[in-house]
Amino acid sequence: MSGSQSAADRAATRYHHLRTLGARASMVLRRRLRSGAAGPVDEAALAALLDRYTDDTVFVHVGLRDVNAAVDGDPFEFVIEELDRRFETIITPGFTPSFRKDDGRVYHKQYSTPRFGTFAKLFQSVADYRTDDATNSVLVRGPRRFPDCDHHDTWSPDGCFGALDDDDVQYLNIGTDWLVASQLHYIEYIADVPYVDPVDYEGVIYYDETDHEEVSQRTHHYRRPVTWNRAKIADDLVDAGVLDRYNRNGLRLFAFNAREMREALEPKLEADPYYLVT
Repeated sequence: MSGSQSAADRAATRYHHLRTLGARASMVLRRRLRSGAAGPVDEAALAALLDRYTDDTVFVHVGLRDVNAAVDGDPFEFVIEELDRRFETIITPGFTPSFRKDDGRVYHKQYSTPRFGTFAKLFQSVADYRTDDATNSVLVRGPRRFPDCDHHDTWSPDGCFGALDDDDVQYLNIGTDWLVASQLHYIEYIADVPYVDPVDYEGVIYYDETDHEEVSQRTHHYRRPVTWNRAKIADDLVDAGVLDRYNRNGLRLFAFNAREMREALEPKLEADPYYLVT
């Protein structure tokens, strides 16, 4: 065998080298933290910006802290009203990683609280529907449902995120510090990146107060802690013409579509399977 390294080996070497730089330095590199908090934003100008996006369905990640600094009134109500005005269906993550714990794996569609972000916790009370995924459910406000999807194989092409990819669903980040995209987990999984493994968790799902059954949930496991290089990913997606990003007096907004993101990132992952995290 030749002494030269394969592309995957070279990528792995670069990845392990990067880990030695230190968590704090790499976090700044990957996320490109903002220099300060958001300030007041002209709401008419913000509305005009949101009017550029007209799909029936939107998947949102929202940072309420910056929205609160940018607009008058209740920031959650402001976001919901603006999204209701423009979209038939609003989706946001209802992720419950607590189901992975060994002690009492129970997922309750009504009462299991989303782990990440105040917006998701508040959104749970105004959602009309939640998927059956015990670790990575999505909350839905509006008519969209996922009847033909495999809810218990989170990141498979037959799962709910695969359906979002098929439909090239619109994503919006409003008030987030950097690019946020649950769809990146899906892209990692179907690209078979070397640092992610499938894993099955056994537990119980409650559909309401009494209706429940045993469930096996397939999701993903990272072999080691990783941080996506969000700054690089965002720059490359802008260059590819699939990401819009805005900064209105510190209020950041990002817009992209699910399938377009995957199609832009797949060649980069083929060239370097560690692309997303280096």
